[in-house]
Amino acid sequence: MKVLVPVKRVIDYNVKARVKADQSGVDLANVKMSMNPFDEIAVEEAVRLKEGKEHHAAGTATEIVVVSIGVTQAQETIRTALAMGADRGLLIQSDADLEPLAVAKLLKAVVEEEKPDLVLMGKQSIDGDNNAVGQMLAALLDWPQATFAGKLVIEGGKATVTREVDGGLQTLSADLPAVVTVDLRLNTPRYASLPNIMKAKKKEIAMKAVADYGVDVADRLKVLKVTEPPKRSAGVKVADAAELVSKLKSVGAL
Repeated sequence: MKVLVPVKRVIDYNVKARVKADQSGVDLANVKMSMNPFDEIAVEEAVRLKEGKEHHAAGTATEIVVVSIGVTQAQETIRTALAMGADRGLLIQSDADLEPLAVAKLLKAVVEEEKPDLVLMGKQSIDGDNNAVGQMLAALLDWPQATFAGKLVIEGGKATVTREVDGGLQTLSADLPAVVTVDLRLNTPRYASLPNIMKAKKKEIAMKAVADYGVDVADRLKVLKVTEPPKRSAGVKVADAAELVSKLKSVGAL
């Protein structure tokens, strides 16, 4: 079984994002970048499918292909996935930050070329927070989809996904090939060992351009401005319940 894992290069989750002075976007200059955390979980699960760890049978996955769409430096993100255990990578070079629909169209073209049995990806990226590419990709491919996976079982040509919903847990079954997006509780990604980091340098990363796929990636949306969220005001201490009720009434909360 071949698994395709899309990954994205984003601002490291430990770094506080800064807005550009002209409010045109987020300042990426001299900022630490890393793999999107949800994508890292997807890579880890794909590697477990290959290794047979946790509840997966050994050899469930036979090949793991990692694809990223972005600037040349995104090769570093792919190398991280290769060091974790992926087999080869593909970088579709683009200096523009593409919209979710454009990303989904490019991934559809990659799927048609690679013919994977499973697309395993993060539920969303922590920069745009759109939570849309997985669903759009499944719609374009006309494949079954299961989102926010907290547990994944591959058996008998089916993907069984357990996901959290407001009322508890929901279990879905989808025939392969399918698109599965992962959530935080699926696993804890490993740290790549030094020997695997060295081995990853020898693994293949194919380089392609957006134009190679003949896909319309024109923007459909226009960003008017980007601003930081308003600062939270300080709280107020009250002596008792009566004063709490009074304060709530005074601000119109009751």
